[in-house]
Amino acid sequence: MNTLRTTMLLAAMTALFMGVGFLIGGSGGMIIALLIAAGTNLFSYWNADKMVLSMNRAIEVDEKNAPEYYAIVQALAKQAGLPMPKTYLIDSPQPNAFATGRNPENAAVAASTGLLERLSHEEVAAVMAHELAHVQHRDTLTMTIVATLAGAISMLGNFAFFFGGSRDNNNPFGFVGVLVAMLVAPFAAMIVQMAVSRTREYEADRRGAEICGHPLWLASALDKIARGAERIPNPDAERNPAMAHLFIINPLSGERMDSLFSTHPSTENRIAALQDMAHAMGGASAAARREAPAPTAADETPAGPWGKPAEPAPPAEPAPPKPNPWGRNPTGPRNVRPKGPWS
Repeated sequence: MNTLRTTMLLAAMTALFMGVGFLIGGSGGMIIALLIAAGTNLFSYWNADKMVLSMNRAIEVDEKNAPEYYAIVQALAKQAGLPMPKTYLIDSPQPNAFATGRNPENAAVAASTGLLERLSHEEVAAVMAHELAHVQHRDTLTMTIVATLAGAISMLGNFAFFFGGSRDNNNPFGFVGVLVAMLVAPFAAMIVQMAVSRTREYEADRRGAEICGHPLWLASALDKIARGAERIPNPDAERNPAMAHLFIINPLSGERMDSLFSTHPSTENRIAALQDMAHAMGGASAAARREAPAPTAADETPAGPWGKPAEPAPPAEPAPPKPNPWGRNPTGPRNVRPKGPWS
């Protein structure tokens, strides 16, 4: 299904390129646009992930310079049955994260320093589980291709005025066609981002909650990220809005002004779905306990070493979540690693 979806997306993007090219330069412009689209599609498949990481100035980390963050991703990847993805940090105060890569064998996950500074250990784990769910569902190929091609479509629309106004080309619509291309292309890029179904976020939320085992961890993380994204700008994302749909929460400051065309579902709806999932999981656990067989004599507490029944150990209380597992340094404790890029 994901392969079919990606193929249909590429076909739609190619047709859109050709349509804009026809409006700009007639049949000759359409052929040129087709060649550009074919080259862009091929380039996107192999290099879109590198471009996205570069545009966000992400730096790869490992167990030496980001031990706790790397260990979280490593444990979650093992839990999900995935190869260990490359792990990146983005030097940005806005809490956010994304995944990229054409397949699980060539995947990468990235989190901002703001995410590691503002979220607890459990919430960071839930966010990275969500991103690994995208990797597992192979959403990352579609997401990276859309990010690259949507930007290319907008660029083609910007070039329309300069290359489409000549009377010597084959444009059958003249300057009117150029104006249509200039107006349609940016909206088309927005529609392409919307074409990446919002349901993938709900599905990644669901699978991410299964991987980390606690839906409410992710619900709490989404609330914190959404509130942080409202207050803290992300200049890199603002300069490259075509990649906004890659992030777990829309990083653009104007998201609420344009909710109809938002690339993400409502955060409130996502949190409500996770709360329902947690309630269902709690109900299933309670039902399992009710259906468990009554203990028999053989199940009684065994005798201790001196013939007396051994007292059962009291249940361990879960440790309270740490408000910030890394203190002031988001990449890990200073005393166990060399100095990192944001120490």
